[in-house]
Amino acid sequence: MRALIQRVTSGGVSADEGETRIGPGLVILLGIAPSDTLQDSDYLVEKMTNLRIFNDDEGKMNRSLLDIGGEALVISQFTLYADTSRGRRPGFNDAAPPETAEPLYDAFTEAIEQKGVAVKRGWFGAHMQVDIQNDGPVTILLESPSREAS
Repeated sequence: MRALIQRVTSGGVSADEGETRIGPGLVILLGIAPSDTLQDSDYLVEKMTNLRIFNDDEGKMNRSLLDIGGEALVISQFTLYADTSRGRRPGFNDAAPPETAEPLYDAFTEAIEQKGVAVKRGWFGAHMQVDIQNDGPVTILLESPSREAS
């Protein structure tokens, strides 16, 4: 599982289904692989809600999403698993199919909410317009540990 997280002053997403916005917090672009499990989701949720990437009173990155009471906007992003090693058109065989990815996406957002973070969501599988007011800019790629390495 991959999450591209961006520290934002605000963020939003719109689609035919509607529009939603968050204030200060994280915009999370979430990619899911076919072999990902709830353990991968739990790992990333724990990591990103406690990652100290928000400024303290002295301007140092010492505060977490939980510390600042920030919000999260989670958007499914299968293109994080694009394979560009051959040709000019990316392949997406490394991304989980919707029937596998959507339940993990739902579990991921629910796990963030259970940490006490206000969560907004994009629309799974929809064509969306994403508005990101990146603060810093701070953008970090997180990946769950590979189970093959253990």
